[in-house]
Amino acid sequence: MSINLTRIYTRGGDKGKSSLATGERVSKSDLRLEAYGSSDELNCQVGRLRATLEQNRVLKTVRQQVLPQLAGIQDRIFDLGTMLATTPEKRWKDMPQVSKNDIATLEAWIDQFNADLQPLKSFVLPGTSVLEAEAQLCRAICRRVERILVRMIENDMHLDKEVLSYINRLSDYFFVVGRWIVKNQGLRENLWSKSSPKSKKNE
Repeated sequence: MSINLTRIYTRGGDKGKSSLATGERVSKSDLRLEAYGSSDELNCQVGRLRATLEQNRVLKTVRQQVLPQLAGIQDRIFDLGTMLATTPEKRWKDMPQVSKNDIATLEAWIDQFNADLQPLKSFVLPGTSVLEAEAQLCRAICRRVERILVRMIENDMHLDKEVLSYINRLSDYFFVVGRWIVKNQGLRENLWSKSSPKSKKNE
């Protein structure tokens, strides 16, 4: 499928409707638009993480391993958005799609990074470093996309099972990558501390 974008505005969405990849006109409040719109937001945040890491001249090992992964993930998120904007019967030949192999690739990366980390004894609070916080924000947006996908299923809308699995695994990837970045920065993770019980007032 060739892509030739020559115009930025079309005025086609001025009345609150937009076109799916198949040409079907739907309301901009449609769950499908919310799903791939949020996946677009996720891709923007992944791009921000990628750019922030690219500018870091200290974490050579992290850059070498994570930057190529983030580039591939951005491609897959775009593919995922295309899947959300179509239905199986209206897809074109050789349309890029997220596959079981893509999910397996994420799982391999997760296992690789996680093997280098200490087991957690509390919940991680974002903010140990800018890079870690960027990764955790990617994770949080993944979770929001996942919630929208589940709403699609609950409303009997078509959803490829690989899409939900990929987003679910992607959130795990960003969680582990955030922790792995902190380890390579030589920083101590910002962990949740349980508040002390309030002392009973004297009666």
